[in-house]
Amino acid sequence: MSKGITSRGTDYSQWYNELVVKADLAEHSAVRGCMVIKPYGYAIWEKMQAALDKMFKDTGHSNAYFPLFIPKSFFSKEASHVEGFATECAVVTHYRLKNDGSGQIVVDEEAKLEEELIVRPTSETIIWNTYKGWIESYRDLPILVNQWANVVRWEMRTRLFLRTAEFLWQEGHTAHATREEAIEETERMLGVYADFAENWMALPVIRGRKTENERFAGALDTLCIEALMQDGKALQAGTSHFLGQNFAKAFDVKFTARDGKLDYVWATSWGVSTRLMGALIMAHSDDQGLVLPPKLAPIQVVIVPIYKTDEERQRIGELADNLLADLKAMGITVKYDDRDTHRPGFKFAEWELKGVPVRIAVGTRDMQQGTVEIARRDTQAKETVPQQGLALRVAELLEDIQRSIYDKARDFREAHTTTVDSYEEFKRVLEEKGGFVAAHWDGTVETEQLIKEETKATIRCIPLDNKEEHGVCVRTGKPSKQRVLFAKAY
Repeated sequence: MSKGITSRGTDYSQWYNELVVKADLAEHSAVRGCMVIKPYGYAIWEKMQAALDKMFKDTGHSNAYFPLFIPKSFFSKEASHVEGFATECAVVTHYRLKNDGSGQIVVDEEAKLEEELIVRPTSETIIWNTYKGWIESYRDLPILVNQWANVVRWEMRTRLFLRTAEFLWQEGHTAHATREEAIEETERMLGVYADFAENWMALPVIRGRKTENERFAGALDTLCIEALMQDGKALQAGTSHFLGQNFAKAFDVKFTARDGKLDYVWATSWGVSTRLMGALIMAHSDDQGLVLPPKLAPIQVVIVPIYKTDEERQRIGELADNLLADLKAMGITVKYDDRDTHRPGFKFAEWELKGVPVRIAVGTRDMQQGTVEIARRDTQAKETVPQQGLALRVAELLEDIQRSIYDKARDFREAHTTTVDSYEEFKRVLEEKGGFVAAHWDGTVETEQLIKEETKATIRCIPLDNKEEHGVCVRTGKPSKQRVLFAKAY
């Protein structure tokens, strides 16, 4: 490879790791397991954030912010929740450093906290302790709050964007007067995530329900969207949880209902993270670099001039200025790359690596003939088109690229979703083909765990549109009422 990126077919994991770094998305930091998100990578995250933030606000939610530190005692109030996160928590025990007299900075043992603080792995406990002071009656409900924040889960095996000790996310936390309202909210937000994944990320997803074993710690029900990456592994792209009254009971959050009776509040939580960056890369990119859907590309169009003289450069620059104005007026982000420190071939390769959806090249012959060359990143197809009406042509092309990227990912998922009826076929498909495997399961945690131990495949979800289908479990032969989706996963 001229750009030095390992081929997906040779080593998919290495391809991903190299692409994240060489496309200037992120790099490893001095803190083990943490990452630095570089400007180009953060620009993509900002576009994700802006789109999602508008969707949240359009569905009635407001943003707030809660503390990074959570008293350890808060976690003790909801047993299943603390059990789910106990092994991943970073704990603050002291509040001061001192010089030991030899020039070394050490922890001041006399500055020990009375109660240890947990660096938030998620915020249900601190938020529900706060909500207790906000809620007295049904008139105070619903509370529809989201926060954009960082969280820490002390991962030992990390990979940029997919699994890091600290990552960025949003977490919605809502409070409701009835069970029905909370369930409706849980389903609504799953729909928001699916809409974003498919219409912005060009990522087809399956909406489903997690098994009891895979459910969020402290939830009564977890809904999810599952996507398939190009190596045949699944990736959980978003979750929405119905928490019932568990956290309200743990923090004694009661309200006076319309009938005058006291009741515990009903809760939900939902979130997506910078893991979506990993999904975006792995679902669409190729051996030449990133392939970005236009809606999330920081730069949607790049214009590269090809010239030999200053006069030619000036003439092409005048055309570029007009085109820049036309495209910006249409809401399209565009860059004119007239750097004289790099040759056109280098620029082509650089913007291809960074996944810019459309590249426009303009040379002296193009100026004479009134044309330009347009190259689309997704298929690498090129065409020569007239300069007249170019902005409209680019806008149409961006829409087509967005749609085509989605269609390609959907076709891949459909080609890699296999229905099996025997355990032998189940194992063979996982090893040789990968992807989603639709199989009967007897509904027990024991069988689910056994299959995971034997094949490394987990139940990704029970699809929400599942049809009842009587059969027998592929592993135990016991009765089953429906198929579930298995896959190896990130």
